[in-house]
Amino acid sequence: MKAANTIKIKATYNEAVEKVSTALKEEGFGILAEIPVSDIFKNKMNIDFGGYKILGACLPPLAHKALEIDRDLGALLPCNVVVYEKGGEVFAGFFNGDLLTAVHNTPEMQKVADDMNDRLKKVIDRLG
Repeated sequence: MKAANTIKIKATYNEAVEKVSTALKEEGFGILAEIPVSDIFKNKMNIDFGGYKILGACLPPLAHKALEIDRDLGALLPCNVVVYEKGGEVFAGFFNGDLLTAVHNTPEMQKVADDMNDRLKKVIDRLG
């Protein structure tokens, strides 16, 4: 199982970060955190990694449902989305909700995972 569903985005890296953030917000996700991995690598290790940012996205009703089923699933939250440059192209990788069922495989969790995947598919479709 892949950790993320990845798409190519026809935009510059900075434009892609903005487009992905906007599309997530339009689907009801809030961005709790932005982690500039490329800046961290540059500042801490003097490594040029290209643009790479983790967006910590959260849809509170889904997070609440998942945590009511299994509070340890908080280790997989927020629903991270990455935007990165590779080989002169820009990509976005979206959390695969099926990871929740890999950890807690019940019909209730499958409903949460399906809902999350459906919403993230709508985000991906907005970007496509």
